[in-house]
Amino acid sequence: MNNTSRQHILFDLDDTLIYCNKYFGIVLGEFFEMLHHWLGDQQISTDEISQKQIEIDVAQVSRTGFSSGNFPKSLIETYRFFCRKLNRPIHLEEEQQLNKLGLSVYEQEVEPYPGMVETLETLQQEGHHLYLYTGGDSAIQQRKIDQMKLSTYFDDRIFITQHKNESTLEQILRKGSFDRSVTWMIGNSLRTDVVPALTAGLQSIYVKQSNEWAYNMVELQQEPGSTLYTVSSIEEVPNIIDIKIKQEQKQRTLN
Repeated sequence: MNNTSRQHILFDLDDTLIYCNKYFGIVLGEFFEMLHHWLGDQQISTDEISQKQIEIDVAQVSRTGFSSGNFPKSLIETYRFFCRKLNRPIHLEEEQQLNKLGLSVYEQEVEPYPGMVETLETLQQEGHHLYLYTGGDSAIQQRKIDQMKLSTYFDDRIFITQHKNESTLEQILRKGSFDRSVTWMIGNSLRTDVVPALTAGLQSIYVKQSNEWAYNMVELQQEPGSTLYTVSSIEEVPNIIDIKIKQEQKQRTLN
């Protein structure tokens, strides 16, 4: 592959290459059961609990970034909110149970999305430069990376940050002297993957997932001249990039 065809491809990790949100869903299901047991089934609905937890969780992440303490804290704060609402005492031992429950989500086995290995191998064999750009606590994200043996594809081109936003992406691009015309961002989050990429003048592939985390959903206003594709599986990524390269090569020939 010649230099004009070789692309720089940044991949998100959670819910792009590996499952993540579904484990939070499992833990939240246990959380709802615990609150119903403690506070009474007739007092509050699961929907009420869910909406309050989302509200608290999104507000905390917006303030502090992707810290592992945010999720268990959101369970405890939701519990406190409904205890106060129902004039029920707050018990330290119940809060301790919720903290343990919330942290358990980070101990789940790592599971790749279908086609993860095939997609990365195809892109690697085609000569593209692959990068991993993920948000979260370094130790937690590194454990996932190690379990999936992702350094096979990304080597030392791995960026882990607690604040995944336009500013952080811009720093990465400038420090690495990326040619933005041949750089892509692949991810499932409109907020932290797609919008920053389009703002930075990159090409982006939005991997749309069902039951997306509320924090990731923002209104998309596409930048003029930016390129955005939407897919439902990462297995579609190599073909999209290949087609784009061929289109550009054809355009250069015509010019």
